[in-house]
Amino acid sequence: MSSGATELAWFKSSYSGSEGDDCVEIAIAEQAVHVRDSKDVSRPAFSVEGEQWSRFVGFVAGA
Repeated sequence: MSSGATELAWFKSSYSGSEGDDCVEIAIAEQAVHVRDSKDVSRPAFSVEGEQWSRFVGFVAGA
């Protein structure tokens, strides 16, 4: 991942609680969606192409 990842606008789902629950954050960029652990942002994030993210979200929404 490029060093520009630290400049991304990260956000959590509106379904995430404020009690420190297990959550992930995402940042949407032009070429990819970046994903990281909201409890440990010092760990490396990973990224997926937008089409792959759309498929994942569609799968989870249908579950």
